[in-house]
Amino acid sequence: MESNTVNFNGKNESIEIKALPDFLSNQALNYDSLEVVVEERGLSTILNADSKNVKVKQVDNKSEDKDNNQSRTSHILKRNYFVKIGEADDLLKEIGILTKEGKIKNDMIRKYNQIDHFVELIDSMIDELGDVDTINILDCGCGKSYLTFVLNYYIKEKKKKNCFFIGIDRSDKVISASENIAKNLGYKNMKFVVGDINNYEPDRRIDIVISLHACDIATDMALGLAVRTKAKAIMCVPCCHKELLEQYRFDTMQPIIKHGIFKARFADTLTDGVRALLLETQGYKVSVVEYISPLETPKNLLIRQLRLGKRAKSQ
Repeated sequence: MESNTVNFNGKNESIEIKALPDFLSNQALNYDSLEVVVEERGLSTILNADSKNVKVKQVDNKSEDKDNNQSRTSHILKRNYFVKIGEADDLLKEIGILTKEGKIKNDMIRKYNQIDHFVELIDSMIDELGDVDTINILDCGCGKSYLTFVLNYYIKEKKKKNCFFIGIDRSDKVISASENIAKNLGYKNMKFVVGDINNYEPDRRIDIVISLHACDIATDMALGLAVRTKAKAIMCVPCCHKELLEQYRFDTMQPIIKHGIFKARFADTLTDGVRALLLETQGYKVSVVEYISPLETPKNLLIRQLRLGKRAKSQ
């Protein structure tokens, strides 16, 4: 029987033509919208559909069209998610990952992948804390607090451990939104603060400091707060790196970094390398990993630190 190759969620599958409508219909039930691209004889037929409308158009099957289509598409990955759809639907609906009907929002797949992989990487670090009565976690530059709410769910419901969260951000708007979400979810073990990371003094022991995509030196403020409070662990994903870009000179390598993009990328490496060395001098065991595919976000470097208690001399 005739079959076609279907690329779905990053995987190629061979499906018989007669089975294709049922396959598409069943998969579409999980999403709030879909896009189907049929490539044949130099043309791409693109079908976009949601609960309200269906649109079809044809375009020339040029290489740039394929590239544009792939670059805007994010996938539910072939992995065992830590925060599962079906189990955590109330949470995922409240933070906007799912629609009210329980379908995945296409434009939130990337965010879902990011926060779930962060949970995977912090899981073993939580175990390394040992037996503490309550795990206190401080989220610096918390923004809309997606990560904080997901970690709260995971630690309480899946790890069966007591926890308390503090989110701090300079924007009163995002703090107010986070407080409303916490109220809707019934999470009473959370506190959100409008304030400056540099001046904040927590009113309790801090076990883990997290920071996801805090821009530029906000990442350094978060690391400084973690060191100041003697946090046992730090999980940090830096964002833009502008502070050193116009300050450093490396005459020996000038012919190589004379192009702006190379200079900027070298500044990224230099900034995070210095951060890692400084944290080692403060008694932290540091590891640096790529926490998610660069196709999902180019800002995908995770700096993990576990406090050993002894200050080391940086090499």
